[in-house]
Formats: sequence, structure tokens, C-alpha cells
Amino acid sequence: MTQPLSIVGLGGTLRDGSSSEKALKIALAHAQSLGCDTRLFAGADLLLALYDPARTERSPAEVALVDALRHADGIIFASPSYHGGLSGLVKNAIDYIEDMRGDERVYLSGRAVGCIVCAHGAQAMGTTLSSMRDIVHTLRGWPTPYGATLNVTAQPFGSADKAADPLAVQACQTVAEEVVQFAKAFRQI
Repeated sequence: MTQPLSIVGLGGTLRDGSSSEKALKIALAHAQSLGCDTRLFAGADLLLALYDPARTERSPAEVALVDALRHADGIIFASPSYHGGLSGLVKNAIDYIEDMRGDERVYLSGRAVGCIVCAHGAQAMGTTLSSMRDIVHTLRGWPTPYGATLNVTAQPFGSADKAADPLAVQACQTVAEEVVQFAKAFRQI
């Protein structure tokens, strides 16, 4: 029997229940419904020391993140757009992928990576998504063709008196579907 695919989600903010964390949880829940094992690194999980390649000791949280990414078949990044770019919290966590530079499967090589961006308004979403995809390319990963951009001023995940926007949920699920689809293809190579 084939082992389930492992999909790791990394993102969110320090605010519990942030839009980017909600988007990531929707995507991971969909990956899980497709038969994958999932692991979430969000919020406080990303409170890591500033990445320093010269520092060889790693905290248990840093080891757990790198180990999960190292063994992942697919990855989903979700970041708020701060001033047209990824948040420092998410970027710092991504920087820990540098610890995988000496691996047989270096960095994100052979891994599908889905990208989700949440922003207050449309202007910053494109630049942040483009930057995220550039980072994935630089780390030798394969960004999925579809990247979700969500305008949080429209409350895409609803509120006490408003239901979630089905198109926002579908966008997150589409990211997950593509990650799973490409991860399956990579596993067969």
C-alpha cells in the first residue's frame, strides 16, 4: 500500500484566526479530504529566531519545521501581503529551508508548492504572489499554476452575520488540488 502524500502548510500571522491562516486551513483540509496527511505551521509555530546560517543549533520548533518540509511531498505557503511583499514572519520561516541545501533532494526540489496571498485591497496581491513564486523557483520548487489571491476587505471567510464566499473557499481548494495533483505526478517519477 502506498503511503499517503504529506502536504505541509506554512503561513498565517500572529493574530489567531487571521485570513491567511484560515485560507491555509481550508487548503489543508481539502488536501486531507483527498487522502493526504497534512501538517500546519502557523501563527506561534512560526515564532522562530531570525534565520542565521552561521548558527548551527536549532530549537525544537525549527527542527520540526525543517524536518516536515524535508519530508513533504507538497507545500502550501499562505502569507498576508505587507507593503507589497510577504510578511517577515512567513519569510523568516521560509529562510529555514536553507538548512536543506545539502539534502539529496535539495531545497524544494521535486515538490509542488501552492501559493495563497491575502491582502487589504487588490494592489498588493499581485506583487506578493509574484514574489512568493519567485522564492519557490529560487528554492527549486514548482509553484502550481493557480495561486489564490484574496481581498480580505471583502471578508472572504465570512463573519458573524455573513457566510463565507464560496469562490474564496474554492480558490483555496484549487491550490490544494493542484499541489496534490503535482505531488502525485512527482512521486511517480
